[in-house]
Amino acid sequence: MNSTQATLRDEVRQLAQEAFQLKLISGHGDGADINEYQIVYQGKPRHLPLEQARFFLVNLIYRNQIC
Repeated sequence: MNSTQATLRDEVRQLAQEAFQLKLISGHGDGADINEYQIVYQGKPRHLPLEQARFFLVNLIYRNQIC
């Protein structure tokens, strides 16, 4: 894993923790593939590429803030 991927994974992990604390997701963790992250949303585990996971979490947290 290069440093860019490691940085992205850390950012996704922090966003997922924030979403978890806000009760927007019910779980998260590293995926089976090094380039994926698992997010449990609405009771279903989703294995997303890191970029997509970041985008998903940013949008989820943003939508929660404007409501």
